Amino acid sequence: MQYTEITPELVTRLKNAIQDADAIVIGAGAGLSTAAGFTYSGERFEQYFSDFIQKYHFRDMYTGGFYPFRTPEELWAYWSRYIFINRYMDPPKPVYRKLLDLVKNKDYFVLTTNVDHCFQKAGFEKERLFYTQGDYGLFQCSTPCHRRTYDNEEIILRMVAEQKDMRIPSELVPRCPKCGEPMAMNLRSDDTFVEDLGWNEAASRYVNFMQTHANKKLLLLELGVGSNTPAIIKYPFWKLTAQNPNATYVCVNFGEAECPKQIEDRAILVNADIADVIEAMR
Repeated sequence: MQYTEITPELVTRLKNAIQDADAIVIGAGAGLSTAAGFTYSGERFEQYFSDFIQKYHFRDMYTGGFYPFRTPEELWAYWSRYIFINRYMDPPKPVYRKLLDLVKNKDYFVLTTNVDHCFQKAGFEKERLFYTQGDYGLFQCSTPCHRRTYDNEEIILRMVAEQKDMRIPSELVPRCPKCGEPMAMNLRSDDTFVEDLGWNEAASRYVNFMQTHANKKLLLLELGVGSNTPAIIKYPFWKLTAQNPNATYVCVNFGEAECPKQIEDRAILVNADIADVIEAMR
């Protein structure tokens, strides 16, 4: 059933779906972080990148990230701010913490394409998280010459603190400790993405979780997943719902809540703001 308003009936159905489930799989996309206030344009973008906007006329953080900066010093001035505000700052709204309140007493697992670490910062157990697309908080060799990632918090904070005139000091430009090539962020954009030991262990835990609960009352809770990478969360959730007659599919996505007809009878589709839905359920 599809809802365009947050009604008492909807809230009751969602609460019952959580309460009745043997296990919950949260599939989270960018829309969840947007609901938490991690917006990449408008006032927040202007607050932290006014100098880059004035010089390059960037429209938002995302498109600015593709600009071919002439020097690594300027590139990392931009990206250190980008990483700092989207990884090491907390989101303006406590949406993730409120979501945890709803599922913390259940057997849950999180599959997410988000790279901002919001789940772990909100208190979700690390062993129940699988960040499929990487993490703003990790560097890797750009080549890559080896399959390891590196925590970047200390160097990012230095880049932000010591940059001047949209450039970081040359000695802060990150380079691979093994081959000397430039470091890159551990984000899946092409076949150079490093799936390190932590990534593979998280993938194994997710597979084990799904196998353990294959035929049980499973709630597949999809939040803010768009159409950019549907093969990671959306399509598998549809398939899992179709295969498991005990599964329930819930999609909360403003303007994009849909599912195939084959699973409509076990689906709750909510075209509304995620933050408002979570708050109503609490």
